[in-house]
Amino acid sequence: MVELKLKIRKREKLADQLYGQILEKIVSGVLKEGDKLPSENQIAQSFSVSRPVIREALTRLQADGLVYSRQGAGSFVKARPPEGLTKFVEASDVPSLLRCFEARLPFEGAAAGLAARRATAEDIKRIGEAFKVFEDALINGEGTPASADYNFHMAIAKATANDFYVNVLSLLNTSMVSGIRVALKITKIGSKERMEQVCKEHRAIYEAIATGDAEGADLAMRYHIHSARSRVTNHLRDQ
Repeated sequence: MVELKLKIRKREKLADQLYGQILEKIVSGVLKEGDKLPSENQIAQSFSVSRPVIREALTRLQADGLVYSRQGAGSFVKARPPEGLTKFVEASDVPSLLRCFEARLPFEGAAAGLAARRATAEDIKRIGEAFKVFEDALINGEGTPASADYNFHMAIAKATANDFYVNVLSLLNTSMVSGIRVALKITKIGSKERMEQVCKEHRAIYEAIATGDAEGADLAMRYHIHSARSRVTNHLRDQ
C-alpha cells in the first residue's frame, strides 16, 4: 500500500492539498493505472484530516477523470496526467485550475454562440486578428501564447455585445491565463500535431462565428475547452 503523508500548507484548502498529494503520486508513477488508493480510514490516519475533506478530494479526483470508485472495493487510479503537469503548476493548485475549465465550458460556449449571432464585421476582423496572433505565438514562438489565447477569448466575449461576458472573463483573467499557460506548455512539449490540433480548434471557433453558425460556434468552443482540460489530465490525450 502506498504511504501518503500530508504536508500542511496554510492558506490552502485541505481537500486541495490532499488532492495534490495523491495527484503527485499518480503523475510520478508511484500510483499506476488500476492501483487501489488507500482506504478513507488509512488516509484519515495518515493525513489527520476529516472524512468530509477526504471525500471532497476523492470526489474531485473522480470528476477530473483521475480515479474511479467501485462499490465496496474502494477507489482506483483511472488515468495518469502528463508528467509535465506538476512541473508547470503546484499539485495543490491543479483542482482550482480544473474548476476554472469546468466553469468556462458552458459559459464560453454560450458566449461563442451569441457572438455568432451578433458579431459585426469589425468584431469578426478583431477575432480573426486575435486568432492569427495566437497561432503565430504558439507555432512560431512569436509573443506569449497564453496571453494571446486569452485575448482571443476576450475578443469573442466583446462580440456578444453583452458586457456581462466581458466582465466575467476580466474577473477570471488570472485563473484563465494560469490554466491556459499550463495547457499550452503541456501541448508544446508534445508533438507538432498536437500544437496544430490546438490551432485547428481555435480556427473552428473563429470560422463558425464568422459564418454566423451559432450552434457550431457553441459546440466548437465547448469541444476546445473540454479538449484543453483533457490535455491537462490525461497523458494519452492527443486531441
